[in-house]
Amino acid sequence: MRLLHRIGYYLGGFSLGLIVLAFFFSGKKTSCAYFPQARVSKNINTKMYTLSRKAHQSLSQLKLDTIAVNDVLQKGEVDFGESQPRKEPCSEYSIYGKTQKEQDLKLILINCEEIVQVLDVHLVK
Repeated sequence: MRLLHRIGYYLGGFSLGLIVLAFFFSGKKTSCAYFPQARVSKNINTKMYTLSRKAHQSLSQLKLDTIAVNDVLQKGEVDFGESQPRKEPCSEYSIYGKTQKEQDLKLILINCEEIVQVLDVHLVK
């Protein structure tokens, strides 16, 4: 078998495999979260969250609403230096991010098995 035929068979099989993969994964929300930042953000955003009394007071003092909390949770970055990811029974994280009004916020939250509770909200200067 000539080299040109081998290359043709290889490319034909490879392209057929790509088409099959595209068919199986189309329409599914598949994603790869390899790094710790992505895994923690994905885990937190898949759960419902509640606000503590202190977080409610902080939001009202800053004249913000839960939309600001949603923005920070979705687009914010986890500060692992201030976080305690191995704390039992629930991990504690500090997340920094910007709101739609370009305000820098810091959220302190605990991430439990089924729910996330926002403990406090701070304005970062």
